[in-house]
Amino acid sequence: MKRLVLLAAALCLSGAAYAVEPAEMLKDPALEARARDVSKELRCVVCQNETIDESHAEIAHDMRVLVRERITAGDSNQQIIDYMVSRYGDYVRLSPRFMTSTLILWIGPFVILLIGGFVVAARLRQAGLDPDLQIPDEQLAAHSEMGDKT
Repeated sequence: MKRLVLLAAALCLSGAAYAVEPAEMLKDPALEARARDVSKELRCVVCQNETIDESHAEIAHDMRVLVRERITAGDSNQQIIDYMVSRYGDYVRLSPRFMTSTLILWIGPFVILLIGGFVVAARLRQAGLDPDLQIPDEQLAAHSEMGDKT
């Protein structure tokens, strides 16, 4: 049983492993920390919602190397992100910016939730489960009499 629990825990935690290879890492810990911070904001362009730090894809490796090259060249974090966006497009940002082309990404979930609420309310009304619906006293009395007979 202990082995099963340990195996389950290892599988759950394995998703958090980084794909950064030791050869990619910068010697200076402060610069490497900056590289990790920038990498957390960049999406692998071939993976499903993984950062370039988490992805094992070849393009993610190339992107990690490019981030580190730009850091050693003296670019700021924002300059690196802007460069990556200019090279790979806005999709490379893990959190898209709020602009007209990404408006549906920001507002869409709220619109869907609102529509879902209206659909549920309409279904409840159709089923006669309207919470504002008052049951006449005669029906309540008739129902209670039926309960007494059984």
